[in-house]
Amino acid sequence: METTREEQIGPLLRARTLRLALAESCTGGLVGHRLTNVPGSSDYYMGSVTAYANAAKMKLLGVQMDTLLQHGAVSAETVREMARGVRGALGAGLGISISGIAGPGGGSPEKPVGLVWFGLSAADGEWALEQHFEGDRLAVKEQAAEFALQLGIDYLEGRLDGSD
Repeated sequence: METTREEQIGPLLRARTLRLALAESCTGGLVGHRLTNVPGSSDYYMGSVTAYANAAKMKLLGVQMDTLLQHGAVSAETVREMARGVRGALGAGLGISISGIAGPGGGSPEKPVGLVWFGLSAADGEWALEQHFEGDRLAVKEQAAEFALQLGIDYLEGRLDGSD
């Protein structure tokens, strides 16, 4: 039986004595749900902030209004601030954030349905990555959750190039 991403990330976090915090928007808590399905995940998973509305992103995660006005909620700049904010708010060594357009509406030519930005904040740098997913709303959310966990694994295994 194949090991899931949520099962893979735990031993990597334990080995580095890091704790993980999440800032989820378009995934609505799906990544946190998956992590808490793993027994013993409280050893390394601090929790998450599901900040769907911009007001929640600002109040709970410290995203700047100027960032949202200039770049939008679905942007590299916003996910960096979200990841940094949740990392600080929950006292974690690693913060991962997700913000995107799951559909079926809400897209534009510049930011189509399926566009998702991911942020990662750690002591040694910050990253923002853009992905485009296909399918309906649930498919986009599931693919985004999978990618977020893989992003954490890639960071912990030293497979992310220099920070932004």
